[in-house]
Amino acid sequence: MAKTTQLDSVLILGAGKIGTTVADMLAQYHPRLRVTLADQSPPSADAAADRQVRRIVLDASRADDLCDALSAHDAAINCLPFFMAQPVAAMAATCGTHYFDLTEDVAATHAIRQMAANASAVLMPQCGLAPGVIGMLGWELAGRFDTLYDLRLRVGALTRHATNSLRYNFTWSIDGVINEYCNPADAIVNGERVKVQPLEGHETFTLDAEAFEAFNTAGGLGTLCESLQGRVRNLDYKSIRYPGHREAMNFLLHDLRLVERRDLLRQVLEHAVPHSRDDVVIVFAAASGLRAGRFEQESRLARIYGGELRGKARTAIELCTAAGVVGVLELLQQGKLPARGFVRQEQVPLRDFLATRVGHHYAHLDGHAPTPAENEAAQA
Repeated sequence: MAKTTQLDSVLILGAGKIGTTVADMLAQYHPRLRVTLADQSPPSADAAADRQVRRIVLDASRADDLCDALSAHDAAINCLPFFMAQPVAAMAATCGTHYFDLTEDVAATHAIRQMAANASAVLMPQCGLAPGVIGMLGWELAGRFDTLYDLRLRVGALTRHATNSLRYNFTWSIDGVINEYCNPADAIVNGERVKVQPLEGHETFTLDAEAFEAFNTAGGLGTLCESLQGRVRNLDYKSIRYPGHREAMNFLLHDLRLVERRDLLRQVLEHAVPHSRDDVVIVFAAASGLRAGRFEQESRLARIYGGELRGKARTAIELCTAAGVVGVLELLQQGKLPARGFVRQEQVPLRDFLATRVGHHYAHLDGHAPTPAENEAAQA
């Protein structure tokens, strides 16, 4: 992995909030790259005038058009909905284009892994926050123990001022939330890999004197269960929410049986739950086990807030997600990732990721606790 990988051009598929953030992040931190942002809708006049990010109209469901676009670029970042991960990855493998995506969908990741067996380029799904950076963090903590007992990973993308009964506003994809709330989640319990039900495993806790709850959701661990099987007694991933959210969602999904009618569930949530750009992302991980014969625990906590990128206000979840995929792309360029085949998030050393040009968005995951002044500056 010492040889650098020459990347001159990157294609970003999907000009939604995440896709445009990825494009802006590449333009700001990697100005020598030729960045193309593709979407099925024509860009606005202001967007089309951006000299650093070229905009094209592309329907990714049209195989010939997608193939032409992929073949013209060294790497592709798929920011389309999760159900487009598998077909786009397959086309990228055919074209020999390095492929990255943000999917949390377990089935799509398994399919992409099979495609990668004979691929000439990298196929690396799940490059966002969770799955993504949380897997790097989990692997880092696991490696700090001689014998690992428990590894608990918790992530929340939260509205800072939710006032409805759900105690929640959408800060990212509705489809993604539904997918992780309705599908079984991976875990390791007493050394055995198992499937656990979403919304179960409910727990309450406080961080910095603020109350939260957490519960099982699908997809957050990526391939970490497989990588740590035989090395850890208990491993789980849960989404952090404000107290009361899980009970309300359980009523919608199970008492009203909307889990069986996901299209209707989407309509209900789209109509009733607002989107918000005033958000915070909380990343918390705790590991326990034996070090030098003594039972110890180590934890990491980061609160991430929104900020400005290329003169535009970006939310915390937009910056976190974009940094995850831009960071691993940079590591591929540096020769710190395999040059072909399937790459797991836990293959990325956390210290290498934090040292990238965008790693500062995850400051304090290295174990450094933020000062009160740093917290105030982040929230400003």
